[in-house]
Amino acid sequence: MPYVTVGKENSGDIDIYYEDFGAGQPIVLIHGFPLSGHSWEKQVAVLLDKGYRVITYDRRGFGNSSQPSFGYDYDTFAEDLNTLIAKLDLRDVVLVGFSMGTGEVTRYLGKYGSGRVSKAVLMAPVPPFLLKTDDNPEGVDRSVFDGIMKSIVEDRPAYLSAFLKDFYNVDVLLGDSRSERLRQRISNDAIQMSWNVAAGASAKGTLDCVPSWLTDFRDDLPRIDVPTLIIHGDGDRILPFESTAKKLPQLIKDSRLVVIPGGPHAINWTHADQVNPVLLDFLKGN
Repeated sequence: MPYVTVGKENSGDIDIYYEDFGAGQPIVLIHGFPLSGHSWEKQVAVLLDKGYRVITYDRRGFGNSSQPSFGYDYDTFAEDLNTLIAKLDLRDVVLVGFSMGTGEVTRYLGKYGSGRVSKAVLMAPVPPFLLKTDDNPEGVDRSVFDGIMKSIVEDRPAYLSAFLKDFYNVDVLLGDSRSERLRQRISNDAIQMSWNVAAGASAKGTLDCVPSWLTDFRDDLPRIDVPTLIIHGDGDRILPFESTAKKLPQLIKDSRLVVIPGGPHAINWTHADQVNPVLLDFLKGN
């Protein structure tokens, strides 16, 4: 399996696992919390079929990457991404982030610039700034994040089960009767698969990612100087539309916002039939 080394902790290397398939213009897909690069499976096959080179990787602490005890902040995440891009010598690359992955895209472009990047996609984004403050009244109260951390410490597996229910809007999109199953957008099997991946992640990394969600990206966003697609579901219970995507068109110069009606947080899975055509259209330059 291919890895890139991004640091050391004591006697061990910190390695980032990645997959690199196909040929053509490179697309880097950056996954969300608490999953792995394999969560992009509904996009990878479509992109390969359209002639793109597709790179996915697992954030430190998740999937097949190393699980160090530190580095769960966006400066480090962006540095890991930069190391991968440099190792593969990617150019004219499109950075596609989902959820937490949108933070990597934003901080990377804010810190390293767009010399190697031609376009960006922010799907169910974290930016601009989630925390409710005097100058950000639409944000989320800090007590919510304190409660999440408390739940993770007390019973991480139970927290993950509850989180995934809102991640996929299970009460709406999982059908129980036969007629509902014909219209369902998420299955119990897919939820179990996600839980298995999440449960295998670093316990400390899972906890330490929560404060990273409070990163203020407002200084990074004006530095994004490539065409940017923003996609968000109006049923997102994890990252509220009003606090995130709705604000971004005013903060990113060359950007376009697409709202997926009824879409939960995990729109790349549940609404791939709507997300993928929008993504492909953007990649083609339309």
